[in-house]
Amino acid sequence: MIISMILTPMRMLFPGSGFWRWMMKRRRYFGVAAFAYAALHTVLYIIDMGTLKAVLGEALEFGIWTGWLAMFVFVPLAITSNDWSVRKMGPSWKRLQRWVYLAAVGTLLHWMFAHNEFGPALVHFVPLAGLELYRILRNNTRSKARSA
Repeated sequence: MIISMILTPMRMLFPGSGFWRWMMKRRRYFGVAAFAYAALHTVLYIIDMGTLKAVLGEALEFGIWTGWLAMFVFVPLAITSNDWSVRKMGPSWKRLQRWVYLAAVGTLLHWMFAHNEFGPALVHFVPLAGLELYRILRNNTRSKARSA
């Protein structure tokens, strides 16, 4: 997920780089792979818990429900990550795919609170946050320059 999310800011930082253009063309593959990992993680979690009662027993814990939130957001994103959905949904496809930011926050919180490990999660997400901040600031600067 992080790889697919850093691609736009990295392409903005290195506009002439063929590598980042190549990566952008494969962005959906990374997103679908992130979903596959999340789905496998969820299946193994359910198997490890053993019973539905055990799963439901801890479902309201902050570190757990944030993971479920991220997973539920991932499902429609993965289902619509194909050319047919892009054509049929038109501009609303991109609006739907922006829900990945909610999934990212849910994933970060799940990682930090379910495992009580802030360091590894932050090592992965702080660079993403920095790159996204750069993208937002650069887009806002360009918008202001166009309107002036």
